[in-house]
Amino acid sequence: MYTSRKKIHKDKDVEPTEFEETVAQALFDLENTNQELKSDLKDLYINSAVQIDVSGNRKAVVIHVPYRLRKAFRKIHLRLVRELEKKFSGKDVVLIATRRIVRPPKKGSAAQRPRSRTLTSVHEAMLEDVVYPAEVVGKRIRYRIDGTKIMKIFLDPKARNDTEYKLETLSGVYRKLSGKDVVFDVLTCGLPAVDGDMELLFRLGLDKDNPTLL
Repeated sequence: MYTSRKKIHKDKDVEPTEFEETVAQALFDLENTNQELKSDLKDLYINSAVQIDVSGNRKAVVIHVPYRLRKAFRKIHLRLVRELEKKFSGKDVVLIATRRIVRPPKKGSAAQRPRSRTLTSVHEAMLEDVVYPAEVVGKRIRYRIDGTKIMKIFLDPKARNDTEYKLETLSGVYRKLSGKDVVFDVLTCGLPAVDGDMELLFRLGLDKDNPTLL
């Protein structure tokens, strides 16, 4: 029998939490009642879901989806997030592809680690997922006097209506998942000039893996 449990597949057949079952049920209901999403959701499922506290009393629903299904989820991202945020009233919904970080091989080992499985690459890919459908167009790294640093991420204004209302949530989610302090802002009219403490400003060109230092 086709039930909501078909909408969540966890590793090693681990039982889903009560909250994960709630999210799976929401997806199941949308598939059966929303004609706009019905056909697209038919073969989609999630890996996990968690509710986290962000700024103030605000909460976010973070849903991990299978990496191989990320493109299918992105196809319906805006519609799906809109409907899920209706069901989880007052909570922002963020979809992230499940990725695994592989430890560096031991010294002298012939084994090679795929670049996509490094900590840096996974965090960069996670950043793109968190802000989707917006794109990162610039980064500023500020080094504080005490040696700590905070990264400011500038987003493409084309997706302003879909991201601006939950910028604080996106910062909280990314901080929770990566341990990095970030602040998101929607770019208005060009990247701002460098000021304040020691700062490095990056403008991302066509090759996002090789930003140029201004």
